[in-house]
Amino acid sequence: MAMELEEQYDRIYRYCYYRVHNQQLAEDITQQVFLKYFERREKENDNRPLALLYTMARNLCIDEFRRKKTCELPETLPAPDTWKPLEEALALKQALESLTEQERELVLLRYVNEVSMADLAKLYQKTRFALYRQLKKILIKLKRGMEGEENLEEAVKTDL
Repeated sequence: MAMELEEQYDRIYRYCYYRVHNQQLAEDITQQVFLKYFERREKENDNRPLALLYTMARNLCIDEFRRKKTCELPETLPAPDTWKPLEEALALKQALESLTEQERELVLLRYVNEVSMADLAKLYQKTRFALYRQLKKILIKLKRGMEGEENLEEAVKTDL
């Protein structure tokens, strides 16, 4: 196999963690993905293994949400000197929440996990050109969401 399994394992784990927000569950799902992948690989030869891994991961995460929805809150608050990065992270989180689930997933796969456009095209069953256009629109939407947060923050400071 042309891809490095360790690197792909980490990427699939991050994808699963993004979807389920639980470390143990993400580890379990990632292991299931690779077990299923190796079983399938013995039976047939797939020319796009990365797309297959992400498809399996997505399906297993969806299955998990169908069985049980979970939402965990952090047990401790961050130290006061870390508020600025926290504010930025919250602004980004709010901007990301303005996106659809598919848009968020596409951003994660392309920019965090660095999945190639060819693999994304196969995964989403779209042309690469259509994905490039879609990603450009998503990035513009995110930028506007982040600028809106900055403008809101500046407006609050001037009112005080």
